[in-house]
Amino acid sequence: MSADLHSHVRRPVSRRRFVFETVGGFLGTSLSALWAQDQPPGFTRGIRQSEPRVRSVIFLFMCGGVSHIDTFDPKDQRWAGKFIDAIGFGDNLASMRRPVIPCHRKFTRYGQSGIPVSDWFPQVGSVIDDIAVVRSMYCRESNHFPAVIEMATGYRGRQLEHPCLGGWVNYALGTANRNLPTFVNLGKPTSPVQLTGGYLGAEHSATPFQSGATPIPNLQPTEKLLPKDQAHRLETLSELNRGFRQHYETERAIAARRHAYELAGRMQLSAPETVDFSREPNHIKTMYGIDEKQTDSFGRQLLLARRLAERGVRFIQVCHAGGGNGGWDSHGDMKSHAPLCRQTDQPIAGLLRDLKQRGLLDTTLVVWTSEFGRTPWSQNTIGRDHNPKGFTSWLAGGGVRGGMVYGGTDEVGYRAVKDRTYIADLQATILHQLGLNAEQMEVEINGRPVRLVERFAEPIHGILVG
Repeated sequence: MSADLHSHVRRPVSRRRFVFETVGGFLGTSLSALWAQDQPPGFTRGIRQSEPRVRSVIFLFMCGGVSHIDTFDPKDQRWAGKFIDAIGFGDNLASMRRPVIPCHRKFTRYGQSGIPVSDWFPQVGSVIDDIAVVRSMYCRESNHFPAVIEMATGYRGRQLEHPCLGGWVNYALGTANRNLPTFVNLGKPTSPVQLTGGYLGAEHSATPFQSGATPIPNLQPTEKLLPKDQAHRLETLSELNRGFRQHYETERAIAARRHAYELAGRMQLSAPETVDFSREPNHIKTMYGIDEKQTDSFGRQLLLARRLAERGVRFIQVCHAGGGNGGWDSHGDMKSHAPLCRQTDQPIAGLLRDLKQRGLLDTTLVVWTSEFGRTPWSQNTIGRDHNPKGFTSWLAGGGVRGGMVYGGTDEVGYRAVKDRTYIADLQATILHQLGLNAEQMEVEINGRPVRLVERFAEPIHGILVG
């Protein structure tokens, strides 16, 4: 355990107070100096364990369960139409036999690495030499909301209000740009848990952004102010807050609200410029698919993600097709994946190319994932069921060996069998590249030690340089 981290989080809390904070949605004790002044860029809480390989993470989350079999993990067709054992599928441990449905995708080998990629992702295929494809992911939850919670937090269920991955990063590293949030979310998530700071506090939750002239609703002041006048108002607000917190320094919810207001005030000066694409050359917008009907929305989100990363935002989460169970949920017909792939293929490839040509890919980690994969069989249809036992994620950027495949599923794509990689290992990898050791990230809640990442999770060293 890191002594420095431990000193930040050990706070005795009465039973009554603990219950109050639980009911109010703010579990746990004060994990940091609650009313500390805003920290300067580059501030850390003393738990960084090594030199970071990256400054920012862009976390691309495809909501609903992408079929790995139809995208990045091709299988031959010799099992098509045959019944296979599906013992242990979902919540039912009884023996089942299901028919394998064929994959109608064409896979092409791309780049010097020759990694096969589906015809649904030709543009991503064209940059595959920058990508490490992890085909051996697995999780334990088979339904959407529990699996999303597991992927977001590394834990099953909500016995405690565990923070999501971006919340961990926010707490551990603080800000690199005092005028912008540390943790930003773009797009609609499946669950609010994907945005939460959990027991670390609401101040470590995601700040929702949107592309366009107004990054956050009601951000702009109601009257036009000169920059010097706005700065004077912010300084006056800061003075008032210093007096206010002397009287209300025990109220966690008020602390989070104050922090949000002060950050919003600073963003009035910097965020509009961040989301202003008017100075971006047309060829860059074209690279992301902006102004094209199918790719415009996601392309704008990824261009904004790049602009946030180059301005020092540490964790940018981009959720695609969120809401409900997620648009990638394809029980009825696998063809429902097709428009979603068209929406995301060019923007994702554009993001990787753009980061690389700017020299930012070395310092930015791009992660693509979903909450689980899809089964090789159908549900008496031409769609696929949920599959937590084997699926694909991929990583690109700082410190990742591109043009490689790590791990693998069985011959039908049901179970991860080679170099099995739990989602907590993926999270540990992301933290490792940010210079954080998941084994040292532990906090205390009412005297009880709680790990931010599941014990024994390890970075996926096989995909990392050095």
